[in-house]
Amino acid sequence: MNQLINASSPYLQQHAHNPVHWHEWGIEALEKAKTENKPLLISIGYAACHWCHVMARETFMNEDAATFMNANFICIKIDREERPDIDQVYMEAVQGIKGSGGWPLNAFALPNGKPFYAGTYYPTQKWISLLQQIKQLYENEFLKLVDEAFELSQNIQKQQLLPLVKTDEKINLKELYLQLFSSWKGRIDVLRGGFGNAPKFPLPVGWSFLLEYQQSFKDKDLLKSINNTLTAMALGGIYDQIGGGFARYSVDAFWRVPHFEKMLYDNGQLISLYANAFIVTKNPLYEKVIIQSIEFIEREFMDVSGGFYASLNADSEGEEGTFYVFTKEEIQLNFEDELAHFILEYYHFTNEGNWEDKKNTLFTTYTVKTFSEKFNIEKFKVQELIERSTEALFNYRKKRIRPTTDTKVLTAWNALILQGYIDAYKTLNKPEYLEMTIKNATFLIENQLKEDYSLWRNYKDGISSIDGFLEDYALLSEALLKLYQLTLEQKWLNQCKGMIDFCINHFYDSSSGLFSFTSNLSDSLYVKKYELFDNVIPSSNAVITNVLYRLGLLYDDDNYSLIAKKTLHQMLPQISNSGPYAGKWASLLGFVTNGDTTVAVVGKESSKLNLQLQKEYLPSVLFTGGNSEYIPFLKGKYIEGKTVIYICKNNTCSAPIFTIEETLKILNKTSF
Repeated sequence: MNQLINASSPYLQQHAHNPVHWHEWGIEALEKAKTENKPLLISIGYAACHWCHVMARETFMNEDAATFMNANFICIKIDREERPDIDQVYMEAVQGIKGSGGWPLNAFALPNGKPFYAGTYYPTQKWISLLQQIKQLYENEFLKLVDEAFELSQNIQKQQLLPLVKTDEKINLKELYLQLFSSWKGRIDVLRGGFGNAPKFPLPVGWSFLLEYQQSFKDKDLLKSINNTLTAMALGGIYDQIGGGFARYSVDAFWRVPHFEKMLYDNGQLISLYANAFIVTKNPLYEKVIIQSIEFIEREFMDVSGGFYASLNADSEGEEGTFYVFTKEEIQLNFEDELAHFILEYYHFTNEGNWEDKKNTLFTTYTVKTFSEKFNIEKFKVQELIERSTEALFNYRKKRIRPTTDTKVLTAWNALILQGYIDAYKTLNKPEYLEMTIKNATFLIENQLKEDYSLWRNYKDGISSIDGFLEDYALLSEALLKLYQLTLEQKWLNQCKGMIDFCINHFYDSSSGLFSFTSNLSDSLYVKKYELFDNVIPSSNAVITNVLYRLGLLYDDDNYSLIAKKTLHQMLPQISNSGPYAGKWASLLGFVTNGDTTVAVVGKESSKLNLQLQKEYLPSVLFTGGNSEYIPFLKGKYIEGKTVIYICKNNTCSAPIFTIEETLKILNKTSF
């Protein structure tokens, strides 16, 4: 047993019985490396990672490998989800050395933490050989490693710096916004959906922006591409056809073979995306995805505390995907004939399978209509067969050994599922979704938010132990602002503002006009990191700038507005050519370009009318209101005994409006 037995991370605890003398990242391990003059061996992974488990099983449990590691290195194990700040630095190191990265990430560094070499997965003998080479270099060519570490660290630092855009440099925002889509078009796979080729990630931030964009311009071709993507994912193997929920990505271009790990952050964002797309399209498939995905989240991820767990493993019984795949023979032997025949046809089973050992992932290309027409079966009967087969497959699969769950709760990821619940409630009006929204928000405020408005990153078994990073503040403040807009309850807005003020004081770098990923109160690494672009999780800088800009309007606060405008200004040259990796910035650009549209609903019936308005898809509108003038934006808008609506753009508000119909008529007129 090593030190990881006391770790807060379930992933680290999985390595507590390795013969390797693992340490957690911290001053103690770094000082030990300096005292003993040994290089750091930093191994980074996460609980749902298949190849992390393979290397742990094959290599870190190997006595020869462990003995050599213990004698010649100070070995540190890191959960990348708990410490994304450390992961980012060493990921850039491996990308700089190898040209690509991934997990497990294995880096070698000087005792001060500066890396000189890094790689990913290694089979046992290759690993031992690499360790021997590193040992010899460290002992015989130390100065060469120091030079390599210095050069690599300098390159990592340079990657953080954007060319400063002069604040007086004029950029035509409207023209930039109107031309944005031209840089996205070539990235869209119009045939199979998604961006680019295999492997394919859902990248919901990008599709969420494109849904906003088409709503402004009513672009039918763009809406077709969005529907093509969402339908392909919903019918594909990346989506669990019988249990709900999305896997992290598809290894093929058709979304049929997933990498089976399931992450909370993906599913939170995808619930939001499908909820908003359902408002626009009324596609019943999207409604099914929303309901089934929430059932999956509550069944597999929900903690009794009101928080949600981080991930579901790709592996079970020591193999990837075993829980989710079936052979053709298995279906024929275990299901009655009519149902078996339907399952094999509907999910495109073959004798060879499309997975290992003649197994098949579940995907379909049929709608009820197309299956009905091809096999001459009435639609109601097809629907009945789908429901029966789903239930039968689900019950059959329950008998298998399920994948393990990473039961840590992360603030940022919970903020994303919180937003998913908010959007699902606005779309489907299910009271239980609002109930869960309030429960999760209350959990986060009571357990993760401190009195000074600083945040904890993690939570497990009643204990939080790691200070929050910018993404925690950004995503939770965004979720609370969204919850405030839904409920018009001032407490959510107050908490959002408190966190934003903390970020300005402790994360904002006025020289760069950006927010650093770690606060000035933390024991940061040798390099200051700025998370600027969206990936599978939205850019923390983009998210917090979106929130700041809107708070500037609500509080009439010039400081908020100036910081937000400066940060957006720094990113403008990047927005036009970064496609889906700048979706969140593009969304803010659209809000600004369209005149900061803000709707205030004030009076006794404000909550009711506000909810009615938000059943529409109005992504570029900021909502506020209530029964009093508690923030500067609401001053002078209250009329005794009446409920009134104001639409404000470019610092000018409309005359009082008294009906939902008239309000929507005005809002649906595009300004672009």
